[in-house]
Amino acid sequence: MSLTISKKVLLALSAPALFALGAATAMALAPSITFTPLLETSRTVADEPIVYPTGAPAKITAGYIDVPPGASTGWHQHGIPLVGMVMEGELTVDYGNKGKRTYKPGDTFVEAIHQTHQGTNMGTSPLRLLAIFIGAEGMPTSIPEKAPE
Repeated sequence: MSLTISKKVLLALSAPALFALGAATAMALAPSITFTPLLETSRTVADEPIVYPTGAPAKITAGYIDVPPGASTGWHQHGIPLVGMVMEGELTVDYGNKGKRTYKPGDTFVEAIHQTHQGTNMGTSPLRLLAIFIGAEGMPTSIPEKAPE
């Protein structure tokens, strides 16, 4: 059975794509590569549904927040989702009438969005928090607020 020229061209053009797909699949299934889930949720720590902002181009901001012993973030809210992971030290967050929570190294959480709160390093060593804000162009990552009464 002979192949026509168009079938030969199609096979020649699709071979690299099939090879790449096979290589990608093999890599995804390689036993030496693992995925360790840190968090899977659709709600914040304040039990709010996570809703992504709309109306502007998406913008993700990721970085470390370093807090020396005894220092606080000040009272604030977030208008966008924030995923946090404590890398070093401990973070105690005061959510006003909703209580306090303490996060330790390795703890991963989705911070409250429309709940005024304040984070404090109550420990004796520096706190390092990996923060990933999932927002939109022109939206602040944090909004200063007055302390709740």
